[in-house]
Amino acid sequence: MAVTLVSERPVRSRSVRGPALCLAAATGFGLSVVFAKEADRAGTGVESMLAIRFAIAAVVCWAIVARRRPAFPTRRALLACAGLGLVGYAAQSALYFTSLTRIDGGLAALLLYTYPALVTLVAVARRREHLDAKRAAALICSAAGLALLLGSGHLGGTDLAGGITLALGSAGLYALYLTVADGLPHDLDLFLTSAIVCTGAALSLTIWCAVTGSADLPDRPEGWLWVMLLAVVSTVIPFVCTFAGLRAVGASTVAILSGAEPIVTAASTALIYGERLGPGQLLGGTAVLAAVALLSSGRGQDPQLRAA
Repeated sequence: MAVTLVSERPVRSRSVRGPALCLAAATGFGLSVVFAKEADRAGTGVESMLAIRFAIAAVVCWAIVARRRPAFPTRRALLACAGLGLVGYAAQSALYFTSLTRIDGGLAALLLYTYPALVTLVAVARRREHLDAKRAAALICSAAGLALLLGSGHLGGTDLAGGITLALGSAGLYALYLTVADGLPHDLDLFLTSAIVCTGAALSLTIWCAVTGSADLPDRPEGWLWVMLLAVVSTVIPFVCTFAGLRAVGASTVAILSGAEPIVTAASTALIYGERLGPGQLLGGTAVLAAVALLSSGRGQDPQLRAA
């Protein structure tokens, strides 16, 4: 009996720790909307905010890489990772966080989460996946959820058309980002990959700020605090938690539990800013997240870790 108790304890501990790590990551990512909105109120431009965020994330990831010392990628893989950061991830993040200045955070987060359906559509179009019953049901569910999100009224924001377009554009770019990233060698170390991607994104956004003169740094000291929280709480910590969660429970569980992110976003923005989703939008958001769960179940490959 004593032997059974001793042997079961580590298993039970792992079964709790894995999902807890995934939910911690989703919470950190979900809170990014609050940190970004507060940084914006402190006069921080979106491009500057993201440049600082990715620069800090890159430094932390490179520090972990230096400790882990993984095998370095081939030149082709290195250039692909750098391109993903320089172009894809920088643009996707810029579109998403700009949308937050125009529409409610909960709506933006749910619109972003249409990207798994878009990834599936691209994969089916390229004949890399078959449109079986489960994928078809997920696509229908996601489309219905999107229709409810946009057609149920109670939309809040200063520029609904622009904000919705930016959020959906962000989802589209992220779907393309994941499609390209899926072509990378699957044995690449995730910390090394993310270090390169974050470095590329930070460099691209810094150059953009310099060329366009849009380097709007925080006007007040608290602005720096919000940017630092965005970088640490909503980038570095959830990234590490997601990586650990992958090892503990696997890719499918991580992908499904990541659906808690827009829930955290909706709850936090409702609590702090009074943003509310109407009944139709709540139903639509549930349908979008159900589609994510359907598409995630049964997939064995590791999802690309994100810092959006």
